[in-house]
Amino acid sequence: MSDIKSDIQIAREAKMQPINDILAKINVPDENHAFSPMGRHIAKINLGYLNGLKNKDGKLILVTAISPTPAGEGKTTTSVGLNDGLNKIGKKSIVCLREPSLGPSFGMKGGAAGGGYAQVVPMEQINLHFTGDFHAITSAHNLLSALIDNHIYWGNKLNIDVRRIVWRRVMDMNDRSLRSVIVDLGGVANGYPRQDSFDITVASELMAIFCLATSLKDLEDKIGNITIGYTREKKSIQAKDLNAQGPMTVLLKEAIRPNVTQTLENNPAIIHGGPFANIAHGCNSVIATKAGLKLADYVVTEAGFGADLGAEKFLDIKCRKSGLKPDCVVIVATIRALKMHGGVNKEDLKKENVSALKDGLVNLERHINNIRKFGLPVTVAVNHFITDTDNEMKTLLDFCETQGVKASKCTHWSNGSEGTKELAQNVSDICDNKKDTFKYLYEDDLPLFKKIEKIALEIYGASEVVADTKVRQQLKDFEEKGYKKLPICIAKTQYSFSTDPGLKGAPTGHVLPVREVRLSSGAEFVVVVCGEIMTMPGLPQVPAADSIKLNSDGEIEGLF
Repeated sequence: MSDIKSDIQIAREAKMQPINDILAKINVPDENHAFSPMGRHIAKINLGYLNGLKNKDGKLILVTAISPTPAGEGKTTTSVGLNDGLNKIGKKSIVCLREPSLGPSFGMKGGAAGGGYAQVVPMEQINLHFTGDFHAITSAHNLLSALIDNHIYWGNKLNIDVRRIVWRRVMDMNDRSLRSVIVDLGGVANGYPRQDSFDITVASELMAIFCLATSLKDLEDKIGNITIGYTREKKSIQAKDLNAQGPMTVLLKEAIRPNVTQTLENNPAIIHGGPFANIAHGCNSVIATKAGLKLADYVVTEAGFGADLGAEKFLDIKCRKSGLKPDCVVIVATIRALKMHGGVNKEDLKKENVSALKDGLVNLERHINNIRKFGLPVTVAVNHFITDTDNEMKTLLDFCETQGVKASKCTHWSNGSEGTKELAQNVSDICDNKKDTFKYLYEDDLPLFKKIEKIALEIYGASEVVADTKVRQQLKDFEEKGYKKLPICIAKTQYSFSTDPGLKGAPTGHVLPVREVRLSSGAEFVVVVCGEIMTMPGLPQVPAADSIKLNSDGEIEGLF
């Protein structure tokens, strides 16, 4: 096992091509009006160039997964591998991914650049500061916070009730100590003390706006519509009332341009935006996805965590706001993870256990059926591990056949594109024969609470949604203010269909408790916080940061 190279070792050995050569593969000219190089291996595409493209849109492939477990599913790895596989069989394909957050990189989950021989590179830059987009979003978000407190300090002409400010501060790191804080302490010169809180940057409404905007003008308009708080008479105050939309957009002027890198096999990759799916809407920017569709014949993109979170939000929020329609959905599964859903402990996963695998298949079945509710064709990518046995693989493949779904054994982690050629051909065939049957889970006119119930009962398998009078009244207030048609963005644990992270498989009859609702009037959706999920995560007892350091050669160790 010591001969197996780590992801970072494989990434360092990559023979990267100059970024202008990568862009040439998708016919982007090496000219100033088309892109700006950010070093030798990263570039930002200019929006003006993208707006001028008249090419017919390519096929859109959405990669999602079963409910995640500590055993790993490899959704980003599979997205990269599928993209390489499509190019391997002669298709012109681009992968569109989210940018990694520093929170998971130094916390528990790790980075988001793929793994093994299915990675995007330069891996270290991508997983750390990359092109600074997240820092720009953090700064723009906190500029609005500063403008709010400054306005109050200088007389508060808008009559903002400091008890009803709903705009939280953000930072791109897990820090539970910032979930609830007091600001403006220190006397008259420092303002009026008030309670405040921090979210992680990926949960910011500004991140959501950034990823749903279609242009700089659209970005500015959406920022202006952010609700920052209320007066004592409960009149809403928006960012445009503080003239915040202009300077905030200025800070995002460069960040809004999509970033282009490459895979280990020198195929183009667009990496842009990065909201989490468990606390936000979980997909990369609309601008990036639409750019990919103009530049290639196939676009592989992912939605965060399992299909109950990422895919549902991709389809009900991102597609609804952008007009995008996937041609095929790929559900990533591993035998290891399915055995965990069948009751096996992590330390026992290397042992063959067909019985537990069969028990865990209910999770995959639920996700397949859920995607079909959107009228979309489904295929399964079985991300192969060396401990998977032939009996286990046959059990999984046979099960998928009984579901009317083709499954492909994928070995991209160890074999790159050679390991995904079957999946790529299957996906290509589905895209070529796909009928336009796509539909949303719920209609715009459905009341907000009914939308929550629709997701809970049909996607999560819950028996009911419970919410106290205060939450229900807030939803009614949102409707009265003209926000009835907004979609729902549920924040809940990613580890289960329920709000109990320990409840594996495909539970039914559970209750979805709504703890809080937040109006995202700029992003144009309603955030529904359920169970114990936190929009500012904490670090684990032993965070990844414990192992991250520079060696004697100045190289990074421990990043994954």
